[in-house]
Amino acid sequence: MSKTLNIALIGPGKVAHNHARSVLETPNTKLVAIYGRNHTKADEFADQYGIAAYSDIYDMVDRENVDICIVCTPHPAHRVVTVAAFEAGANVLVEKPLASSLEDCDAMIEAARKANRQLAVVSQRRFYEPCMRIRQAIDDGKIGKPVLGMAQLFGWRSEEYYRSDPWRGSWEHEGGGVLVNQAPHQLDLLLWYMGEMEEVYGVWANLNHPNIEVDDTAVAIVKFKNGGIGNVIVSNSQKPGLYGRVHIHGQNGASVGVQTDGGSMFIAGMTSIQDAPYNDIWSVPEEADMQPVWKAGDDAVFNSVDSSSHYFSRQLADFCQAINEGRKPLVTGEEGRKVVALFEAIYESTRTNQPVRLSS
Repeated sequence: MSKTLNIALIGPGKVAHNHARSVLETPNTKLVAIYGRNHTKADEFADQYGIAAYSDIYDMVDRENVDICIVCTPHPAHRVVTVAAFEAGANVLVEKPLASSLEDCDAMIEAARKANRQLAVVSQRRFYEPCMRIRQAIDDGKIGKPVLGMAQLFGWRSEEYYRSDPWRGSWEHEGGGVLVNQAPHQLDLLLWYMGEMEEVYGVWANLNHPNIEVDDTAVAIVKFKNGGIGNVIVSNSQKPGLYGRVHIHGQNGASVGVQTDGGSMFIAGMTSIQDAPYNDIWSVPEEADMQPVWKAGDDAVFNSVDSSSHYFSRQLADFCQAINEGRKPLVTGEEGRKVVALFEAIYESTRTNQPVRLSS
């Protein structure tokens, strides 16, 4: 029988509510506490969920016997609170991206190693059925070696969005724009499918958001160590937004893909209801006819759950199982670091107008 793990949240912001619901959905977990520098927000959050509020991470982990801290703060704050949680003795699941710099990523990974604890990074779209299906097809050799990949995100963020949280839209407080905040889901899937990067050439721009400092659009070409190449186009400049997609083409000519995001969730002024993810291309021999069958099943699953928390719950369950079994979770700190390496390389390539080689 699996041990029940005590879960605490760090940061009482908007995404923390999704994680709170995910804990309540996940077997053998118990939500016990919230940490926040803003005492009023932390107390309000604690009252809503019937848990304790703390202003000291070490005290919280000790008093509540916390097994896992879920970090929900703005990206540049991830390092400080994550290191503190490890020093206090907890395992840590960090919201994407792992951090806004490789220096911070490395400090967090080292803190986990020193504490002999597990570090995982939120990437709940890996747990979408269509995304798992692609990885399984690659692992089973159905497309041969992945040789060409594409990650796209065409969304929209309004001026009201940036005004709603003062940390958004600046290099100091957000660490970047669409590359750092919205695109990590698609970037992570691209790297999960294609493997280790070798070289990146990219450029970012701010096309139609004069109220922010950071990128709303970025384009890149990625060379992979397996000899494959990839293309990244991500933007928050489409009104209404369109979709997020990742497509992978194999050496044997077969192609697989997923639309991870689309529909009403991307339309300004609409609710957060989104279209179910689905495999939008699939040319694996003898499986192309399965697309409508899979889509019907995937739609049924997606529409039967609270998608804002269910896939967080699936990832949390994997993390808990990894801790109990002494194995690595699906999305480790090292995996999360790769996404940061990619967007940091795009920023550096824009600055130098040169390709950036990734260290091994």
